[in-house]
This record gives sequence, structure tokens and C-alpha cells, in this order.
Amino acid sequence: MKKTFELSHPKLKLPRLVEAIKYEVKKYIRRERRKKLPAGVDFWDFDCRFGVDEATSEVIHLSTINKHISEAEAKQLDSFYLEILVKPGYRTKKPKGMLDIEDED
Repeated sequence: MKKTFELSHPKLKLPRLVEAIKYEVKKYIRRERRKKLPAGVDFWDFDCRFGVDEATSEVIHLSTINKHISEAEAKQLDSFYLEILVKPGYRTKKPKGMLDIEDED
């Protein structure tokens, strides 16, 4: 999904429009995660970018999308660009030293 979302609508108020955008993003992510995994792939991972426009967009983490959308609402932006690209994800084992550190807590 590569899309520029407008934060103005002739009939919808801004809070309702922001809720609709967040719902559309969640629906897209759910749809992509339901797709069948290729052989050897552990999960679907996502590359995300957010910004005022495509040229100034920065890489963000999937879990911070809603926070960035809320910030765009608070800054009263006219529009923002959101890019979510799906990619295959592979689980990695933690180094043995990392497991020992977690056990000490």
C-alpha cells in the first residue's frame, strides 16, 4: 500500500476520518497476514514509511503507525503519505549470551 491520505472531507469530521484511516490500515495488514506463506517463510513482515509526502517520508515501525497518524491529526496536516510493503519474515535465534541475561532478571 502506497497512499497519500487526505485529512479533509466535505461530510466527515476530522476525528471520524482519522478513525476510518486507521481502520483501513488495520484491514490492509490483516488481509496481507492472511495470505498463504511461501515455503521456508515464518511470517509476513512489513516495511513502513510515513511522512508529509513521499519524498520526505521516513522509515517507521509497524507498531507506531497509529501514533504517527494521530500526530498528523494533532499537527493539523492537510495530508500525509503512508507506505506499507509486505515482505517475507524469518525468525532468528537469540545468541546464547542474550538468553543468560534475560534469566538474571
